[in-house]
Amino acid sequence: MAQGFTVGQVDIGSGKLFLISGPCVIESEQHALKMAESIAKIAADKKIPYVFKASYDKANRTSIRSFRGPGREEGLRILSRVRSDVGVPVLTDVHEAADAAHVAEAVDVLQIPAFLCRQTDLLIAAAKTGRAVNVKKGQFVSPWDMRHAVEKVREAGCEKVFLTERGASFGYNNLVVDMRSLAVMREFAPVVFDATHSVQLPSAGATNGDQTAQQSGGQPEFIPLLARAAVAAGVDGVFLEVHDNPRQAKSDGANALDLRELPLVLDQLLAVHHALNASA
Repeated sequence: MAQGFTVGQVDIGSGKLFLISGPCVIESEQHALKMAESIAKIAADKKIPYVFKASYDKANRTSIRSFRGPGREEGLRILSRVRSDVGVPVLTDVHEAADAAHVAEAVDVLQIPAFLCRQTDLLIAAAKTGRAVNVKKGQFVSPWDMRHAVEKVREAGCEKVFLTERGASFGYNNLVVDMRSLAVMREFAPVVFDATHSVQLPSAGATNGDQTAQQSGGQPEFIPLLARAAVAAGVDGVFLEVHDNPRQAKSDGANALDLRELPLVLDQLLAVHHALNASA
């Protein structure tokens, strides 16, 4: 496995568990700051290093009617403020190679969305910014094939690369997590487990029964279970999309963790992590 590295005050791949968390999408400046501050306080209380996550543009929403976010310019302004005011590293998605350098001015980690994990030009552009790069494993990609994504980033000069597992497609509208993938991918790079997208039911929900406004469903009751299993499997970090009111979330509320549940979930994950290290 590759050596670890640091993003801000967060060690990635060092053996210490870290957290990536925030709302799926930036809903407003006020909401992004509120969520970042709330999660940062909980993370500090639990002594777990924290990276804030939110997207300025959700370019792969199910329906054309779905909320996508404030857009690049306004979104990056908000993320810059989160970074400076809250004092935590920030991660966001980048969908186009042409945007990578501009996005890198506002955030610490550029995230390659799962559906784009094989896009060579996007991976290279993100790598060349000098920022850390998080590549989410596509639902259609085997864990061993993610070696190629890591190699693309490293060949472009970036050693600060890690991978995120978010489940694999299992028939229609369902995802499953093969825990073996976490160990396989840790041979190439540090690995994060996305416990909230892994319980997503893609395109399996609808707004008030309106199939033209179809959205993804989810099974958030399984978030703690899968997260505990992933930590027991030895992941480096956990990715949790968290919202203060999931029912009102503008994106992925059906598979988000309620902010009120975060302290208990982190207690459980840290207990598993400590037990694993104690037995090593």
